[in-house]
Amino acid sequence: MKKIIVAIDGYSSCGKSTIAKQLAQYAGYRYIDTGAMYRAVALYALVESRKSKVESLNSEHIVSMLSDIHVDFAIQLDGTQHVTLNGEDVEKQIRTLEVGNMASQVAVIPEVRRFLVAQQQKMGEQGGIVMDGRDIGTVVFPNAELKLFLTASPEVRAERRFKELQEKGEHPVMADVLADVNDRDYRDTHRAESPLRQADDAIVVDNSNMTREEQMQHIYRIFDAKVKCER
Repeated sequence: MKKIIVAIDGYSSCGKSTIAKQLAQYAGYRYIDTGAMYRAVALYALVESRKSKVESLNSEHIVSMLSDIHVDFAIQLDGTQHVTLNGEDVEKQIRTLEVGNMASQVAVIPEVRRFLVAQQQKMGEQGGIVMDGRDIGTVVFPNAELKLFLTASPEVRAERRFKELQEKGEHPVMADVLADVNDRDYRDTHRAESPLRQADDAIVVDNSNMTREEQMQHIYRIFDAKVKCER
């Protein structure tokens, strides 16, 4: 049976990573979290700027660091994947609100996007992958056999993000989280390089009012139908 490429795009806090992980497990495919790759670059930039006591990072600073950055994924004993940055497991460090904010800023830099897109395309050369991000179906894999575009209302996404941060021991303010969601939406859709947009042939999944089980069963049906057609 042919192994296809599944490209999952959509807004922040729509559950893209969770959905992609579960779909990859269901299909027996490799999962690639592209958002984590941008977060890893952002983490590196933040750490290095503090070491150098740089008060404000600009795109030139970040681009100059790219040659020193290697992002990969390490399989854990339980089958999950952790992001590694230059060989170090940084899965927890990249999931903070600060790094998420920085990642959204890093992602608008053309050189950073080209640097990571080249790595992502290489990862998908053999097919059999599920990749999620902001421009997977439009830029990274415009010829992907299955494209999904995830969306939900900003309020629902902010509530999800708020709960995630609380579970991690942080103390977020709901108004700040909602503002962050709206700010990231604006940056993602208005950046000059590869803005977030729905591919013409993408299937839209609005999970505002779906339980996790409902959305996964819906997506499994879409995937099974596509694979059947690709035989």
